[in-house]
Amino acid sequence: MKAVILRELGGPEKLLYENLPDPEPGPDEVVVKLKVAALNRRDAYARQGLYPGVRLPAIPGSDGAGTIEAVGSDVKDLKLGESVVINPALNWGPNPRFYGPQFNILGIPSDGTYAQFVKVPAANVYIKPHHLTWDEAAALPLAGLTAYRALFTRGELQAGETVIIPGIGGGVATTLLQMAVAAQARVFVTSSSDEKLARAKQLGAAGGVNYRDPQWVKELRSLSGGADISIDSIGGSVFNDLIALANPGSRIVGFGATAGPVNNLVMPRLFFKQLDVRGSTMGSPIDFEEMLQFCTVHQIRPIIDQHFSLEEAGVAQAAMEEGVQFGKIVLDIPNS
Repeated sequence: MKAVILRELGGPEKLLYENLPDPEPGPDEVVVKLKVAALNRRDAYARQGLYPGVRLPAIPGSDGAGTIEAVGSDVKDLKLGESVVINPALNWGPNPRFYGPQFNILGIPSDGTYAQFVKVPAANVYIKPHHLTWDEAAALPLAGLTAYRALFTRGELQAGETVIIPGIGGGVATTLLQMAVAAQARVFVTSSSDEKLARAKQLGAAGGVNYRDPQWVKELRSLSGGADISIDSIGGSVFNDLIALANPGSRIVGFGATAGPVNNLVMPRLFFKQLDVRGSTMGSPIDFEEMLQFCTVHQIRPIIDQHFSLEEAGVAQAAMEEGVQFGKIVLDIPNS
């Protein structure tokens, strides 16, 4: 099969387009012939050795959609040729509140979706929602799962609440916006790009501010009335800004820290406001099933920013790292 493999850590040029052996399923596994794969920031972090558990050589990629090519001897409920999406959260374990010791994410250390074929546990394969195109289906799993758990399982979002999403533009942030709007929340966003703010409003955001303005926190507080729930993927100084924006008794859910550690945290600002700070990572199989159902009921379609060929995976990752996209970047997988 044609695939992109990472043999050593480094820049996007380390992603090599090669011919590799086709995977064969174990008894409880299936092989999916991929139509489209999608990029996530963890792909670039793993390429640089910034993600835990990296073992090389390996094929990157956590997101993909395609058809069932082969099934293991113990797989009874999936048929060859069925159109499917892949839940990239492998081996979550029995506790829906927290993943178990065998948990990992598809695509480094296990071989992922930057390939014509990928082998995954049959339990991680779900029928593709009919309203989604192949590129939308490939773009949904990791972003959709992360967003759904952060908003609903951990964040307990209710209709009518005010949500703040800092840093609109990436796949998870745009999915968070779509889901929160579908749940009848008032959503406010931030960005350094006025164009991204305008696009967020087209998707249903009630408003947004440019964080390059030194007074952006004050402006957003005035505009939104404060947050009932903030979903943070940034950390750093932004976390303290979200505390300032939080209404008493509200929640902050964090699933990332692209800006690094939170410094100068003033604890009384948390406890005098009676704030809940909750962590979230990926999601359980229950979260994934509920996410697919939610997206089907509300006809949510991931935003696709750019297409690249599989051979252009390095160029695609470089584009992702520039951070100018609005939505997901996808890779079109060759048929032969």
